[in-house]
Amino acid sequence: MIAIDAVMANRMRSMLTALGIIFGVAAVIAMLAIGNGAQQEILEQIKLVGVNNIVITPVVKQTEEDLTAEEENQGSGDKKNFSLGLTNQDVKSITEVVPDLEFISPEIVMDTYIINNGIRRSAKLVGVENNYFDVSNFELGEGTLFNEMQMEQGEAVCIIGAGIKSKFFPQEEALGKRIKVGSHWLKVIGVLRQRYISEKSIENLGIRDYNMDVYTPITTTLLRFKNRALVNQTIIARANDDDSRPEPNYHQLDRITVQVGESSNLNNVADIISRLLERRHYGTVDFQITIPELLLKQQQRTKDIFNLVLGAIAGISLLVGGIGIMNIMLASVLERIKEIGLRLAIGAQKIDVILQFLFEAVMISITGGLIGVILGIVLAHLVSQIADIPTIVSVSSILLSFGVAAGIGLIFGIAPARKAALQDPISSLRYE
Repeated sequence: MIAIDAVMANRMRSMLTALGIIFGVAAVIAMLAIGNGAQQEILEQIKLVGVNNIVITPVVKQTEEDLTAEEENQGSGDKKNFSLGLTNQDVKSITEVVPDLEFISPEIVMDTYIINNGIRRSAKLVGVENNYFDVSNFELGEGTLFNEMQMEQGEAVCIIGAGIKSKFFPQEEALGKRIKVGSHWLKVIGVLRQRYISEKSIENLGIRDYNMDVYTPITTTLLRFKNRALVNQTIIARANDDDSRPEPNYHQLDRITVQVGESSNLNNVADIISRLLERRHYGTVDFQITIPELLLKQQQRTKDIFNLVLGAIAGISLLVGGIGIMNIMLASVLERIKEIGLRLAIGAQKIDVILQFLFEAVMISITGGLIGVILGIVLAHLVSQIADIPTIVSVSSILLSFGVAAGIGLIFGIAPARKAALQDPISSLRYE
């Protein structure tokens, strides 16, 4: 009670003393919330791109010619290297040659439109194999995947995203119905589960809203819609003669996703695939290989280092707050020497004086910790709203910061408490 009365008698000084603790705790909670939010975001993005995946995407060939060398070689009969682009044959070669493969998934993505019940909407038609849904962590909500006959014969069937289902079949069953995709009617045999994708993930990963896609067997896409591999060298040469025209997309596939068994093999497998494709494409590097998981982990590491630096700064604030508590308590001892001498003279033990001043220091730090926790939660919420950064305030971060605040009050209160207890009662009573 004596310690509580002493703190309450000097409310303003006690509050100013606790400012370091308040801002330190608030900063720690806010920084940990930002770190937790970033980690959760990275994990969600890894789920979107798949674990242990290597992504191969086409690059429309860009040429660079040495005119002098061309004039020297004119008439020699030498031919430029010619690549057929990414094709199903590349997929077969990767499957046969590359070790430690779990799945391999080719994709063809086409811009098209959907018509049903008087509604027309632009959409993506994605030609895939069943491995695509495993590699991309998709779950089937209704219906079935493509069977072997549908895959081999290129039947007019499709699996639709949850967004397509809610848009075109809001009040009815979608399975068994037909929708017009481009100029062809496709029978719906499956509906995927809804998948939440944030705008930041779409921007950072260069992915699309999968919920609004229509998926059909890759053979169906090639037979019924468009097969860019049928573009021959004459057409390409004709297009290249006109500088005003863009390079034609001669790649049969728009994406190949390779999933390996172990994360440690990602770089080695990517290197093997790169050399294999370069050899198959006759030295033309008209493809790009990326490892999304490693890029995301590097991004996570950068954010962790940033949060560590900010956390260290917040820790320094707590340390400064502890030093402030010690300074104020030492000043308080000097101000209350007569009070200390009187307590010792009427029979108080040294341990009683030590506990009194320790309790005052801990009370100031705990009060500052409580206010800091509230301020930290508010700061985390404001950062999330204003800066559009995901934040997650965990119970462990609150307990950690609050525990450190209480510990600092206890540690930095020991020296003033011992000084108060070691006062000589007679000298203290005579102190002016």
